[in-house]
Amino acid sequence: MKVHIIREPASGQQINEMLEAIPDYIKLAVDVERGVLAGGSGLHSDCEQVLLDNGSRQENVWGADWYPETRELMFGSLINIRPRDGNRSMMIQSAELRSRIEAIVRRLLEVPPA
Repeated sequence: MKVHIIREPASGQQINEMLEAIPDYIKLAVDVERGVLAGGSGLHSDCEQVLLDNGSRQENVWGADWYPETRELMFGSLINIRPRDGNRSMMIQSAELRSRIEAIVRRLLEVPPA
């Protein structure tokens, strides 16, 4: 299992490799400032750490889950519990932040139907 940093639209191979950790969905960490994401671990925190090691700043990285088959995005993760940033829940409370994350994830992971 390898955590991928995705900066450009992901290939089918990258999606499949990220699904090796959990076959039904991909745990993600998304940097809303840099417009990149990391995925492919069983833990959001592993993905978060990969981004931090590659220049992301903690306050810009949020956790989410992507379900490729249904193209659904869920905004719950332990890394999202951040009272200092106004988020006291595992779920991302800000609609604006959810919208930014969704745009990044869809641009990078949403594969057009065949």
